Amino acid sequence: MRIASTQYHSTMNTALQNATGKLQQILQKMATGQRHLLPSESPVTNVRLSRLAREEAAFDQYRENIAVLQNRLLQNEQYLQGMVNDMLSARDLMVWAADGSNTSEDVRAMAASLRPIMDSIFYTANTKDAEGKYVFSGTLSDTPAITYDAAAPVGSRYTFTGNTGEQRVAVGHGITQPANISLSETADWLNRLESAYETLRVPGVNVNDPAVRAEIVATLDTLDVALDATAGMIARLGGAQNILSTLDNNHASVSLANKQAALILGQLDYADAAVKLNGYSAAVEATQKAYSRISKLSLFDVL
Repeated sequence: MRIASTQYHSTMNTALQNATGKLQQILQKMATGQRHLLPSESPVTNVRLSRLAREEAAFDQYRENIAVLQNRLLQNEQYLQGMVNDMLSARDLMVWAADGSNTSEDVRAMAASLRPIMDSIFYTANTKDAEGKYVFSGTLSDTPAITYDAAAPVGSRYTFTGNTGEQRVAVGHGITQPANISLSETADWLNRLESAYETLRVPGVNVNDPAVRAEIVATLDTLDVALDATAGMIARLGGAQNILSTLDNNHASVSLANKQAALILGQLDYADAAVKLNGYSAAVEATQKAYSRISKLSLFDVL
């Protein structure tokens, strides 16, 4: 069978290009450590790797959300603990005021100590975060949780101006966690404290007066309710942080499994690649030698 020189050279060039291309491809794979350089090499594997990459991105976001949320809940817990300390101080003052042996001056001095405690609770309730948003205003984060109207009657000057809406954060697939706590009852507690404050600071006040004593007892009852409610909120915050820690650990475990699966699917088998490299190198070398020797042949070599 006779083969034209041009056809022969074209065929040999194509063979060399194919062999060289495969050699370069395996060298590139060995350099990058990737089993597949193009999705078309293994469509099924590419789909699985893409799914794992999407899941990994989701887990990264969930874990980032959890970290931010845990920090916020911890801060909220600290703020509430500060309020508990203030309420305990106020309760101690009210217990002291209930002592019938106190003089009017004693009680008025106690009332003077009550005012800064009320202010501390008020300021804590209106705490802002680093972005200038009110922490305890529900979803109305641009509005103070509690406002104070000095012109209003005693016992109604504090008003809750936030709402009880929840700011929920995604911490898992289909799982959300509230990021905030609303202090909807704090205004009522402050109104009760201010009512006692105004009663006890009146000149000549007598703690044995039935009306004054009733005010003190009512304030003590309110403080007990407030302390129980705030302790409950702190407990819920602690429970939420425990749940978030468990979720974060679960996400970390699944993420590690996904990374290992992606490694198995996408990592190059260097032993197999080395065998192929030797084979492709030998093929290129053999083709080059054959091409070189045959190219030197002429009709005179066989005459």
